[in-house]
Amino acid sequence: MKLSQVKTILGTLDTIAFQLPNGKLVPNHFHVTEVGKITKNFIDCGGTVRKEEVVNFQLWDSIDYDHRLHPEKLVHIIELSEKVLEIGDLEIEVEYQGETIQKFGLDFDGTNFLLATRHTDCLAKDNCGIPTEKPRIKLSQLQETSADSCTPNSGCC
Repeated sequence: MKLSQVKTILGTLDTIAFQLPNGKLVPNHFHVTEVGKITKNFIDCGGTVRKEEVVNFQLWDSIDYDHRLHPEKLVHIIELSEKVLEIGDLEIEVEYQGETIQKFGLDFDGTNFLLATRHTDCLAKDNCGIPTEKPRIKLSQLQETSADSCTPNSGCC
């Protein structure tokens, strides 16, 4: 989800809720302790130099049960961050501490922001020798298609 989408959604909400991949909600007294721009410069395993930028939200909850972040306050924090940090309309990454600090993608289901699990991937499969996965075909399927195949002495080969 891009930053512009988050701001649009926040403009329609009375309250903000973040839902973890296991279905549990982040406690409603959470704070967004950081909004930042993270730039990652790296070389992939195929030797290609790459650069990625994301907007980072860090969620935190403590024993302060009396405060709740309202949508208009988060929009204000985002707009200040955009101006001061020169943040463009980038994808959102959310940090939240479970057993360790976890990083999530962000989605929205019409009610809650969904913290979406992310996965690593090889960005240079064509350069580093990772074979592409071949489709699995059942032998019975090969026999079914044999009618369309050449037969001995048919002259098709």
